[in-house]
Amino acid sequence: MTQQYLIGELSAHLGQLEAAAARDAAPDVAQLRHEAEDGPLTGLGTVAVRALALADGLCWQSLARGDTAAFSRQAEISADLRQFGVCARLLPDS
Repeated sequence: MTQQYLIGELSAHLGQLEAAAARDAAPDVAQLRHEAEDGPLTGLGTVAVRALALADGLCWQSLARGDTAAFSRQAEISADLRQFGVCARLLPDS
């Protein structure tokens, strides 16, 4: 995969997560997206790990609020993000 593809695809996944995030968490996702787009290629794995941790927290918050629609969307985005990360070798396959 080319470097630009990796950056663009991770950014797209983060954009989806940002759109599905609660208003107060959206800036955190936007910051990760900025790091993915403007940071070094070697930092993409760290961004992916942090994005998954953030997505996990968003899912738990949605469940705590009883917002199953938000939880479902966030869980789907998180699964897609993890799948991309594993396929791109940014995340371990465990």
